[in-house]
Amino acid sequence: MTMDADELTTNGLRIPRAIFISDLIVGLVNAIVSIPAGLANGVLAGVNPVYGLYSMMVGTPIAALFTSSVIMNVDSTSATSLATLDALAGIPEEQELAYLVILALLVGLLMILFGVLKLGSLMRFISNSVLTGFLSGLGIITITSQLGDLTGYSSDALLEIIDTIIHWQQYDWPTFIIGLLTIALVVLTSRTKWSRYSFAVGVVVTTALVAALGLESVAVVGDTTDIPRSLPSLNLPDLSLIPVMLVPALTIAIIALVQAAGVSQSIPNPDGEFPDASGDFRGQGIANVAVGFTGGISVGGSVSGTIQLQSIGGKSRWANIFTGVFTMICVLLIAPLIEYVPMATLAGTLIVVGVQMINVPRIQTVWHTGWIPTIIMTITFIITLYAPLQWAVGIGVALHAILFIYQSAEKVGIKRIVPQADGNFSEADVPEMLPSGEIVALLPVGSLFFAGATGFEEQLPDVGEAQRTVVIIGLRDRDEIGSTFVRVIERYAKQIDATGNKLMLAGMNERIIEQLDKTDLMALLGTEDVFPAEPQFFGPLNKALAKARLWIAAEDDGNEV
Repeated sequence: MTMDADELTTNGLRIPRAIFISDLIVGLVNAIVSIPAGLANGVLAGVNPVYGLYSMMVGTPIAALFTSSVIMNVDSTSATSLATLDALAGIPEEQELAYLVILALLVGLLMILFGVLKLGSLMRFISNSVLTGFLSGLGIITITSQLGDLTGYSSDALLEIIDTIIHWQQYDWPTFIIGLLTIALVVLTSRTKWSRYSFAVGVVVTTALVAALGLESVAVVGDTTDIPRSLPSLNLPDLSLIPVMLVPALTIAIIALVQAAGVSQSIPNPDGEFPDASGDFRGQGIANVAVGFTGGISVGGSVSGTIQLQSIGGKSRWANIFTGVFTMICVLLIAPLIEYVPMATLAGTLIVVGVQMINVPRIQTVWHTGWIPTIIMTITFIITLYAPLQWAVGIGVALHAILFIYQSAEKVGIKRIVPQADGNFSEADVPEMLPSGEIVALLPVGSLFFAGATGFEEQLPDVGEAQRTVVIIGLRDRDEIGSTFVRVIERYAKQIDATGNKLMLAGMNERIIEQLDKTDLMALLGTEDVFPAEPQFFGPLNKALAKARLWIAAEDDGNEV
């Protein structure tokens, strides 16, 4: 069978038969290796582990139908699970499902709204340093939250890791050994050609070992909950819970979308084009609405899940669709076996995930970039550990914005451009005082908004006693100027005019010309001393220089130009 080139790059559901069959097998393998992670995310969220599987059954295939990303794996993640745990804190167990339903529905509706408003572009404001600090904090939270299931010793101390280490005599040693064995199996298998099956190997081997040895002190999934031998049922939302769950839903939506943006920005579709982040927002939103009605954990784009799917061989949307289908089949067929999975095994897998979230090379990159990214990463990390999760990303972004403005203001400078006899220009130091009878052409460097405009004003030459001097400020390649900078130019123009000197502006685009007109700055300067941008790069500057020479010459002769 010959394959048309267009078919091979299609982003839809119509694909060559060979790829369809391949993705059917990929979906089966991915379902088997992802079921332990689904259960673990249920544990991490503090709810019935089966709710993590419901997210795979419903959210993964439905998202595959609607996201802009073809291969993005959408599922419950450690981050969304931890945020769910935070949102459900203090909720009685018998009411968890009702809150879980409305939470996922709200997350979905918010994501759809973000997508409709095309807010995908806003993801660029969440810097790498903020995301690195946030994910590293989530990694630590993931690890510490599983220490009780890993060791059999439950600690309520603030420094849980230290308290757990100190009380090693109170461990349930069979439980601890099973947990450590799970971690060892996952790590060792991940270094072999069977790495894609590492989590499945850890779960199967330790579950079989606990059953074979009859380790009764080791808690299993069946001790905490019953796994239903059926598909998820329809749950209607309790709309009275909306006010309580709205802020947590917004938090989870933002966390999930930030993670998904990592997929959208780094993994292209089969046609070579990168997906639309806003389209991914809408697809994840629709998936969460469906998950809400079935009582699953909120889902989002998973970078690790997407990479895993690709490593297994996934090439189209069908890989994720079949993952959901085969998860349903597995639950129907092997639900009794799932109840035998040790809680220490799930804790071990989650601890491995937590360690993986602490990306050391990424941290080193931020560290070596500069002190501002390092401070932002560190503060975001600390906030993630000790404050509600909805604060962490928001404060990190706000802090980055403040430091960016400060850094931009510090980097503002001025260059003096001196025309040469051969028609070229050289750079010279900006004088502290304006010299008399000269042309001083200045080019601002850096941001001219807010504090940057004030920094620019501080570096302008003092007018002093200068006579017959022309100052030219070049503004080429500036899209627009802020109101602060307008006031700076206005004050400087009045100082220059009051001493009988002249100020000219050169190289402004239509937008800046419009701003000058509306703020009356044009009337102060005079249209004859404002030179709009031209295709020729130095055209406006050369015209300003010619006009300045004529003016100075006329002043020397006692005439006016």
